[in-house]
Amino acid sequence: MVSEGGGSVSLCFEKMEGIVITEWKDIPVELLMRILNLVDDRTVIIASGVCSGWRDAISFGLTRLSLSWCKKNMNGLVLSLAPKLGRLQTLVLRQDKPQLEDNAVEAIANHCHELQDLDLSKSLKLTDHSLYSLSRGCTNLTSLNLSGCTSFSDSALAYLTRFCRKLRVLNLCGCVEAVSDNALQAIGENCSQMQSLNLGWCEKISDDGVMSLADGCPDLRSLDLCGCVLITDESVVALANRCVHLRSLGLYYCRNITDRAMYSLAQSGVKNKHELWRSVKKGKFDEEGLRSLNISQCTYLTPSAVQAVCDTFPALHTCSGRHSLVMSGCLNLTSVHCACILQAHRAHTHSALPHSAH
Repeated sequence: MVSEGGGSVSLCFEKMEGIVITEWKDIPVELLMRILNLVDDRTVIIASGVCSGWRDAISFGLTRLSLSWCKKNMNGLVLSLAPKLGRLQTLVLRQDKPQLEDNAVEAIANHCHELQDLDLSKSLKLTDHSLYSLSRGCTNLTSLNLSGCTSFSDSALAYLTRFCRKLRVLNLCGCVEAVSDNALQAIGENCSQMQSLNLGWCEKISDDGVMSLADGCPDLRSLDLCGCVLITDESVVALANRCVHLRSLGLYYCRNITDRAMYSLAQSGVKNKHELWRSVKKGKFDEEGLRSLNISQCTYLTPSAVQAVCDTFPALHTCSGRHSLVMSGCLNLTSVHCACILQAHRAHTHSALPHSAH
């Protein structure tokens, strides 16, 4: 057992299957791999510098790693570690201050071919070269977070989608230059398995891009369009008609949205209810329909249209603590209430009625 302070490597050596363990290198790799699963990521990296046995364990067994704790020289750390991380499936490189550069992403692409989940958020130093590297070496990606990466072009993003066709989760929030109608068309054409897409504050996209997305990604479950100021009802109508599994829709500050968009969502919910019933009868029940809707600052909407959506999708709540229908800044929608509030009001009214004496 290692002493609490960690300064001493004097161990209580034991015999394991006839082998006397006198040094770190004598510990079987299988045991080291088990130890790695019990410690935090920072300790894993420190352990890799102890001896070749730890480095082998990392190479053979480490499948998930986060370096977000690294506040200095993350780039150098990635460059040194990447050749040892051939089995890695999840890598989190989120940064408070930009550190990561293209050569680190290239190293990841060269060595981490099994990578499925990659978080590069706030990597302000990265350029298109990083996306081209990922296209070449990380074609098994299913989840990619590029939020806050402002230097990518739409052509590089479109190129990425041609090779990373397994993507199901993609966060492009704030990628103003990368997200255009052409990029959304490429996502629609190449990433048919897409389920969650964040396009927040990507101000260049229009209805054409969103309609391409709706056509090509019918399995979309979550879409954030907050701050996409050019989109209109046409986008929401397309999503309502083609993305029948949509559960979360963000329309914050989409000020061109009107009642037509809300009624299209409500009608799609009614239309799809028979499909839900068929799933229940087959024993495949999975709650469908909107569970989260943000229409804050959509000031053209009227209470009757929003109430129609709320009535159609019982998972949308306006009640305290469960706000899944968010309407901040829409002062004319204060009369919209979910079923919970109506039921509570009825119960209160009933209890307040005088009861006849028996």
